[in-house]
Amino acid sequence: MLILAIDTTGASLSVALLQDQRICAEVFVNTGDNHSVHLLPTILHVYGLTGTSLGMTDLFVCTLGPGSFTGVRIGVSTIKGLAMATNKPVIGFSTLEALSAMMGAVPGKICPMLDAQRGQVYTAVYKFDDNIIPQIVNEEIIADLETFISQFIDKGKVLFIGSGAVKYADLIQRTLPEAIIAPVPFSHLRASVIGLLGLLKFHQGHVLDVLTFTPSYLRLSEAERKLRLPENNENMKVDKSP
Repeated sequence: MLILAIDTTGASLSVALLQDQRICAEVFVNTGDNHSVHLLPTILHVYGLTGTSLGMTDLFVCTLGPGSFTGVRIGVSTIKGLAMATNKPVIGFSTLEALSAMMGAVPGKICPMLDAQRGQVYTAVYKFDDNIIPQIVNEEIIADLETFISQFIDKGKVLFIGSGAVKYADLIQRTLPEAIIAPVPFSHLRASVIGLLGLLKFHQGHVLDVLTFTPSYLRLSEAERKLRLPENNENMKVDKSP
């Protein structure tokens, strides 16, 4: 089974081609450019490196967010377009779940964190099941960092991973001296890991409906917040009519 896997949800971009569990090619880009500049050329590049083509692909895998609003949209729309063009299945799952799998099956609880700005993080709590797939323990949320990590006081060791964990490492370790912060390289998602996790999910039957699957943002974009503001203001107006 030839698998194309991508991640565009964060600052970095990653694309990989796998033949079942064998990683054939992987490209990682962290230039700060908009992902629309590099995604399609990188996809074509990995096909060229492996002597394969889009039409030979059996499965598409991508992360669905949360993360950068623009990045998430680019990745999801690209995979959806490729899958519809080839009539092949798609596996998609949370960026946080993918982060949980970056260091392999580790014991105990894993807390992936993506920086959401304003002192907040996109986060959840996972642990591995017997099939080496991260299972969610606490639901995915956008949370105030200090309030969120306080729940782990006196709860033993927890592994924190992701851009939020790196950014707030000092605060996390001051609050939770036993916390483990994953090294920076593991905080950048790799498409090869996403592809391997997607293959496991495919064999379990977790296939998306290509026509209806959507990104997962957890928070409204700035544009959406501005669009809703007049509506909210209108609802708050006082009726001064006699």
